[in-house]
Amino acid sequence: MTSEIFVLGAGIVGVSVALHLQERGRSVVLLDRNAPGEGASFGNAGLIERASVIPYAIPRDWRALLGHASNRNAAVRYDPAFLPRIAPWLLGYWRASHPDRLKKIASELLPLIEACLGEHERLVDAAGLSHLLRRDGWIEVVRSAATLEEAGRRSADMQATYGLASDVLDRQALTRLEPALRSAAIGGIHWRDPFTVSDPGALTKGYAALFEARGGTILREGVNHIAPEGAGWRIATENRSHSSAEVVVALGAYSNTLLSPLGYRIPLVAKRGHHMHFRPEGEATLRHSVLDEEIGYVLSPMTAGIRLTTGIELAAPDAPANRIQLDRAERRAREIFQLGMPVEDKPWLGLRPATPDMKPVIGPANRHPGLWLAFGHAHHGLTLGPATGRLLAELMTGETPFADPSPFDIGRFL
Repeated sequence: MTSEIFVLGAGIVGVSVALHLQERGRSVVLLDRNAPGEGASFGNAGLIERASVIPYAIPRDWRALLGHASNRNAAVRYDPAFLPRIAPWLLGYWRASHPDRLKKIASELLPLIEACLGEHERLVDAAGLSHLLRRDGWIEVVRSAATLEEAGRRSADMQATYGLASDVLDRQALTRLEPALRSAAIGGIHWRDPFTVSDPGALTKGYAALFEARGGTILREGVNHIAPEGAGWRIATENRSHSSAEVVVALGAYSNTLLSPLGYRIPLVAKRGHHMHFRPEGEATLRHSVLDEEIGYVLSPMTAGIRLTTGIELAAPDAPANRIQLDRAERRAREIFQLGMPVEDKPWLGLRPATPDMKPVIGPANRHPGLWLAFGHAHHGLTLGPATGRLLAELMTGETPFADPSPFDIGRFL
């Protein structure tokens, strides 16, 4: 097949790029080994995270670091044999977590995060997917009076600095919003700006269906390699090849597989994440997604049940899925909410592609004309997918970009 542009990767980022290019009159083929909306786009916590303007950093507090180093908590787990393989990445992440650098990184990401709700709403309306979207925010619960006091200060600071809407909840106010939450949760913060999604995989599939309905082509083929050919590109798949004037690599954690033979080696590490769905116990209901940050998990009301999503696991990407973090989180989650029996027999595993400076790679591959990049969104793939699609499409078509693209340029790693 020959097309003006091939977008490689049918997760939320790749589908969003394809839609934005299509809207600008480009002929686009979306290509992936799997159906749209699989991988990390399927298994996240379903948060369109307007409120998380500060990236997830390595804590500087020694007590928090000791907690992670113990390898016994639910928020972060690591395979000791894997850490030497990613030591340079960890060092870069540690340096980027310095408060001054973190503040700068947050300011660079902010235009994308500010655009996330509007870009999603436009696509949701066009695709007829409003039944998947809730616009009432999410709740961060706390377990102690000291943590509630700190949460109040943080809420006020985020309102003053970033204009975010939030309410600090005592136990009574929390019960009004979520009557089924147990007494271990003594209060929290209701972050009111974000949207939540009841089925992230279905949302991405719905966006892909919109792309097809508008005349786009989706191919289910795995890509073996890409190479320059004349003034364009050749895309070799498992059993045939395609020609394209331009190529977008949006393969998440697998992007280096195609880029390394071309001389690019992006410091990209897959943060592993697991989830399982549970039936509520008895008549218990959960109205909002709930983050228990002190422990490190999210409970989200989903179409399939209450989704328990874990924090970060640093282990080989191809290592089997496991229940280690899930079991730790489940025990503590039952202190907060009445979880019943699990819906699935086995946990789901996904890979969150993360760079050491916590920013995605968006823009041209500066050594090869016609090669474009969009990956490395870590925990914010669902949040930033449509905003990324818009930014990259504007760059590819010569429009004035709505956000400064320079912080996301691949040149920072070359």
